[in-house]
Amino acid sequence: MDEARSETAPVNHVDEPLAAEPPAVPLPNRVAAELVGTSVLVAVVVGSGIQATELTQDVGLQLLANSLATVFGLGILILLLGPVSGAHFNPVVTLAEWWSGRKDPKGLGPREVAAYVPAQIVGAIAGAILADAMFGEPLVKWSTHDRSAGHLLLGEVVATAGLVLLIFGLAKSDLLRFAPVAVASYIGAAYWFTSSTSFANPAVTIGRAFTDTFAGIAPSSVPGFIGMQLIGGVVGLALVVLIFTHRRPAGSR
Repeated sequence: MDEARSETAPVNHVDEPLAAEPPAVPLPNRVAAELVGTSVLVAVVVGSGIQATELTQDVGLQLLANSLATVFGLGILILLLGPVSGAHFNPVVTLAEWWSGRKDPKGLGPREVAAYVPAQIVGAIAGAILADAMFGEPLVKWSTHDRSAGHLLLGEVVATAGLVLLIFGLAKSDLLRFAPVAVASYIGAAYWFTSSTSFANPAVTIGRAFTDTFAGIAPSSVPGFIGMQLIGGVVGLALVVLIFTHRRPAGSR
């Protein structure tokens, strides 16, 4: 597991998670928040996975430990960095926010997208390397964990679509203040109800290819995952329009 900005933008992994960036915060600060936040998120995912495999051989307990650490870590990161950058930590969320607010002069612009996405990717790679370093693993070792099966790819579409629907739905309902808990809870649940364990994030997917540990993904599986995540983002935005776009009948108040 994106698995919130201020109350105007999205929060993490998706549209307004948050929504558009607070204009008062300079772009370099926002980019730094995205880089550091994504780095810490991946360090939590990878590090907790390594720790879990060292403590137990039970795969169910390993996944439980990994998902709980991710839930707590993600919630804290969104709460802390949401007011700075929107706490996207996820290119799909950034792109979804740009698309949904492209006609808004105050919305996320191409310049911000061009800065956010590379920062998220670099942060994810750095986070994986940091986790490996903390546990004495090779700093960079390509993962051998193949995740190319069709049912796993479908899981990524579902996980990402749900994430985008959640974030933008919260924004449409003026409930972004609940994003830290809601987004983290969704990612925790998606660890268990999706076949892919819910990467739902292209940057995190790339970062996890750099570690041959519990949370890793083989480089050959990365393009398929990212493609499905982008499709999931489109599906999520379509669901937001379908569910949250209300038109009042003519003459009604």
